[in-house]
Amino acid sequence: MIVELISVGTEILLGNIVNTNAAFLSEKCAALGLSVYYQVSVGDNPERLFNTIKTAYDRSDIVIMTGGLGPTNDDITKKVASEVMGRKLYLDENIKKDIIAYLEKGPYDFIPESNFSQAYVPEGGIVLKNSNGTAPGLIIEDENKAIIMLPGPPKELKLMYEEQVVPYLSKKTDCVISSKIVKLAGVGESQAAEIIKDMLDNQTNPTIAPYAKLAEVHLRITSKAHNEQQAYEMMEPIIAELNNRFGEKIFTMDENVSLEASVVDLLKQKNLTLTTVESCTGGKIAAKLVNVSGVSEVYEKGFITYSDRAKCDLVGVDMGVIEEYGVVSEETAREMAINGAKTAGTNAAISVTGVAGPDGGTDEVPVGTVFVGCYLDGETTVTEYHFSGNRENVRENAAKRALNILRLAILNK
Repeated sequence: MIVELISVGTEILLGNIVNTNAAFLSEKCAALGLSVYYQVSVGDNPERLFNTIKTAYDRSDIVIMTGGLGPTNDDITKKVASEVMGRKLYLDENIKKDIIAYLEKGPYDFIPESNFSQAYVPEGGIVLKNSNGTAPGLIIEDENKAIIMLPGPPKELKLMYEEQVVPYLSKKTDCVISSKIVKLAGVGESQAAEIIKDMLDNQTNPTIAPYAKLAEVHLRITSKAHNEQQAYEMMEPIIAELNNRFGEKIFTMDENVSLEASVVDLLKQKNLTLTTVESCTGGKIAAKLVNVSGVSEVYEKGFITYSDRAKCDLVGVDMGVIEEYGVVSEETAREMAINGAKTAGTNAAISVTGVAGPDGGTDEVPVGTVFVGCYLDGETTVTEYHFSGNRENVRENAAKRALNILRLAILNK
């Protein structure tokens, strides 16, 4: 079945909010075996909204609309969709009671009359209860087609979709689309695509789709089958071959695991403790690590040694090394890593020193030059990088490369 998504709200067109609902619904529809062919955003204009709904309804089986179900005058989704379908609105007393019960729990001295506009529903419509707000969702059916209207706030939309829309849509499809993710680090998108060129050229079902992330590449394997178990069984040979070709470049096959989480997991497995010594990244590596639950078991402390003096005072880098080789150098990065581990009393350390830009570069050390040091149980390596892009890109790339260097060092220990 063909699905079209319509996001309603002038604030989306103005860029005031990011339309995360469309991404959520696209992914969820694909998992049900529904094909999303179009996504449209439209403002709070009755004529344009009418034409948008009419076009979507004519070319799709299911139209899912988000937003415009609130109590204000510019919330016109329900009214216009009902006009397209030739349905009149009537007051549903049960919904009105739900609205009163919900608002009485909040900080209201009185309930605005405008809120009761949300209790009007189209004739013959299916009402979807809203457990997190006052706007009910609605479904208008006509033969084998349907318009589904969902509230715009994600916390309302997601719960309503999972609990009420999924069971409704599941009855309309006889297949599922399932996917697995393979996350790579230390390889570029074009390199990854070249390594699996034959697999990409000959794919049918399952399919492989490469996605470039900053300092990462994600390969999404997608399979269409009659049930989820069959879909995953079809993906197993593909995943096995990707394992064979990429090996240690794969840091996870879990959608919810980040690069830093995989590093923390390795540190725990090997009973290692870590410190970070950061210059140009200014604490980015530490920030990524402390986002991981349970990192306190392995992460002792971090040093932000932005100035030359801080490198000497905090972790004991020899000023003579900085003066002889430069603050952005292999030798300084090595001293930062070794002395950082010694100062913190850990058996692992990663250090970063570089020129993030846009100023500060020289002919010998241009902007984007970064040295990453990695100390692990007495062995130290330093890797030189030359990143492009703006200051933030250089810093983010450096942080992720540093984490991956540590990951590989632990694996090869």
